[in-house]
Amino acid sequence: MFTTAFLDLPPLETAAGTITLPGSKSISNRVLLLAALSQGSTVVHDLLDSDDTRVMLEALRQLGCRIEQNHSTVTIEGLGGKPITAQAQLFMGNAGTAIRPLTAALAVMGGSYELRGVARMHERPIGDLVDALRQLGCQIDYLENPGYPPLRIGQPTLDVSQPIRVRGDVSSQFLTALLMALPLVAKQDITIEVVGELISRPYIEITLNLLARFGVVVQREGWQRFTIPAGSRIISPGEIHVEADASSASYFIALGAIAKRASSQNCIKILGVGADSIQGDIRFVEAAQMMGAQITSGPNWLEVTRGAWPLKAIDLDCNHIPDAAMTLAVMALYADGPCTMRNIASWRVKETDRIAAMACELRKLGATVEEGADFIRVLPLPNPADWKPASIHTYDDHRVAMCFSLAAFNPAGLPVRIEDPKCVAKTFPDYFEALFSLVQTSRQHIPVICIDGPTASGKGTLAAALAKRLGYHFLDSGAMYRITALAATGAGLPIDTSGETAIASLVQDLSITFTAGQILLDGVDVTEAIRSEANGMNASKVSALPQVRAALVDLQHSFHRLPGLVADGRDMGSAIFPQAPLKVFLTASAAERAQRRFKQLISKGISTTLDSLRADLEARDERDQTRSASPLKPAQDAVLLDNSDLSVEKSVDLVVGWWLGKQPF
Repeated sequence: MFTTAFLDLPPLETAAGTITLPGSKSISNRVLLLAALSQGSTVVHDLLDSDDTRVMLEALRQLGCRIEQNHSTVTIEGLGGKPITAQAQLFMGNAGTAIRPLTAALAVMGGSYELRGVARMHERPIGDLVDALRQLGCQIDYLENPGYPPLRIGQPTLDVSQPIRVRGDVSSQFLTALLMALPLVAKQDITIEVVGELISRPYIEITLNLLARFGVVVQREGWQRFTIPAGSRIISPGEIHVEADASSASYFIALGAIAKRASSQNCIKILGVGADSIQGDIRFVEAAQMMGAQITSGPNWLEVTRGAWPLKAIDLDCNHIPDAAMTLAVMALYADGPCTMRNIASWRVKETDRIAAMACELRKLGATVEEGADFIRVLPLPNPADWKPASIHTYDDHRVAMCFSLAAFNPAGLPVRIEDPKCVAKTFPDYFEALFSLVQTSRQHIPVICIDGPTASGKGTLAAALAKRLGYHFLDSGAMYRITALAATGAGLPIDTSGETAIASLVQDLSITFTAGQILLDGVDVTEAIRSEANGMNASKVSALPQVRAALVDLQHSFHRLPGLVADGRDMGSAIFPQAPLKVFLTASAAERAQRRFKQLISKGISTTLDSLRADLEARDERDQTRSASPLKPAQDAVLLDNSDLSVEKSVDLVVGWWLGKQPF
């Protein structure tokens, strides 16, 4: 997951490949709560790992639920309708799928509980649910603003003899909460009556489907009256699988509809969700087809290719796909006329006011947008000149971040900045990694920052910190020869001219990763192994082999991939990446570098002298500057940085400032 302050998406061109989606948030949190309330043990497979599910799991643990977790498989021992812990303070983050059903379940079971969340959660309405629960005798108090969390829950005096009335026109989660909680106290038939039009009906269908899996069959009269039969009990099904998230599928369906095909592949294939899905957002497929996407499907897969282009304009009631409809608003930028998404009033009370947020960010891109209480109308941007570079504010809303990534396919070839990309952790922590695995673009669009300089100038430390700050890949070119020497020795190859061809061939298959201060070779940490004295001598021999040097240049070029690269070395800007838009050359003096190296060695208990270190560095500088192949020197367009008296953080700040000054945002 990208944890940077922002993530710059280069202009994207084509897309193809296969993606396996994470589990559905809506299903995951419903299943977790039902499993906790049930009688028996439940093994949950393919559970979504995200902020919202972690919030629910932690709350259930606090209530005394025994939970064993092994990656995406979770085993839950049900509480049998009665929490072990009768008093708790629960933090709900910004998870509506956690706080609303938990409020209802705790309110009917009784105890002493406080439920709080982040600031935005305290702005999301819960009053209609509280009003409904109070009708049947639940004790719930508002701790701050009436109608909103945080809440205090006490002991109820229940009376379920009369129908419970709940509004359905603000959020379907209120009805879901009641449906999941009331089987706990169904000594007689319990009736729920919906006041007004019920929005987001497909989410109620998910709830009813899962309740049936847990042994509760709710009787429904249209969408206005629901009856929980007397004697209903929540009973574990033993095992249950969470299907992939249909809302998350919308971004990849849209990707297939928007992007040109990659030359070697024909489509975007989505695994984990398909025609048999119980989620309402699977009907996003129909909306995408209306706009021209070509889609085929099986029980749990979809294949999408671009069909009509530009996309066809639509005017659509989106009440049945409220979350996925946000993706349509970005697809509208590529349409042949205005697109209107209607009946989306629920957007106003989601993670943010999504109608206002989408309108604001679409306008940044250059679009003309009309918004109303329950609709948004977007005019397309048919000409490259109509598009503007934009830094997208994401409002701590995962779906805003994900759907606006599709704007990087704009015909103007402009980058798109996504602020706070880590907000996708709510439902799809690895979204951007998944996106980059499917999309392609010309190398000229993928940025490279080169950090060159002499030995012990701090270039590796600066480059690694810079890459972390920007979310870019990191290349430590100085380690490449050492890694090659280690791999050649391990393969039993002679490190001389007789083994030159074989070593060059070996280089082509090396899998090297630089991450978090570690160097991995084929998944094994070789950080210390490559620094041994013997391996250093072999690295010098390897560097003298022309075929190996050529193979390593190709290997270094392979690190030039989305979303960008920071490369450190001696000739990154002058020889390896001469077209890099920013090249920095460090100019710390030999005296300063010797002082740094002296401190490092002394801290490790290695005896040395400043004079010897300085003499050695000056000798190495002389060799590097006068060698025939790629001598050490600044690229003509390099920015010189004397970091003698600068901390690493200050140096990073300077380089980031130079980089941002080159961006169009």
